[in-house]
Amino acid sequence: MYIPPAFREDDPAILRLIMRDARLSTLVTATAGGLVATPLPLFLDEAEGPHGTLYGHVAKANPQWRAPPLGEALVIFSGPDAYVTPSWYASKPEHGKVVPTWNYIAVHAYGPVEFFEDPARLLDAVTHLTELHEGRRDEPWAVSDAPDQFIQSQLKGIVGLRLAISRIEGKRKMSQNRPQADRAGVAAGLLGSERESDREVSALIPIERDR
Repeated sequence: MYIPPAFREDDPAILRLIMRDARLSTLVTATAGGLVATPLPLFLDEAEGPHGTLYGHVAKANPQWRAPPLGEALVIFSGPDAYVTPSWYASKPEHGKVVPTWNYIAVHAYGPVEFFEDPARLLDAVTHLTELHEGRRDEPWAVSDAPDQFIQSQLKGIVGLRLAISRIEGKRKMSQNRPQADRAGVAAGLLGSERESDREVSALIPIERDR
């Protein structure tokens, strides 16, 4: 990922937060047959390894796990993003030297990927993912709510994956390379959007805000 210095995000705590908030990621592997990508939810075990370890699962019918990866795998986590029109820049009427751009947050995690079919490990991964996403619900569903025999049959249809992160890249492009007046204009423009995601990006623009 190309990361100009102004947009580099190196804070481990922020990188972990971006990965958690992304919810859905994309696993990319290079194989002899070409690139293969699968969107899937993963969870990060922060205590395992210097950068943490990712766990999840894919469908057993998915050919990605059967194709030996060439080198490391890549997991892409995407955060909030929004289109930025140059019309929001205060500098536009001054000199007109402005162009459209896109604000976004992204994390790329790299590492060797391992696929496994052990039922106990699969159940642990599925249970952890379920608790992660059901935990905030008023009446959370639990894996144990379903009959054990049914769960065991479902586990036969998936393959677990483990990726120990060997290196990680973070990018936060939120107009921080623009003058304060331009950043304020972008924040105001996005705040007035009907898109919830645009308003979310607005709150991330680094400006002096009213207290």
